Amino acid sequence: MAGETATALEAKSFDEPDEKRRPPNTVVDVVHVGGTTLARLTFERGWRWSETVKTVVNTDSCQVNHVGICTSGTLTVQMDDGTRTTVSAGHAYAVPPGHDAWVEGDETFVGYEIMSAAAYAKPE
Repeated sequence: MAGETATALEAKSFDEPDEKRRPPNTVVDVVHVGGTTLARLTFERGWRWSETVKTVVNTDSCQVNHVGICTSGTLTVQMDDGTRTTVSAGHAYAVPPGHDAWVEGDETFVGYEIMSAAAYAKPE
């Protein structure tokens, strides 16, 4: 099997994270298990990357790779070249660097991510 392998039995709760990141209207709860960093991302109604996370990372667009699963809400992602997609509850998603994103509708977006967890919303 390719990739990393867990070496110890371990469980952690996102409700008691190892690290918390809190840009405006953004909750990023980070846990480290089995040599892997995971994050629960919670974005409130009206959240937009370019108005919230951008204020702490200071890049023109999000420069982080994302691979995750949406468990609630709806998020629209627009790449710097204008292409876009919408992610909703039950969707798995992959988003390369160079994008903006925003919550659609009134429901809070919640996603769980692996690839971006170590760096997302971390001040520069």
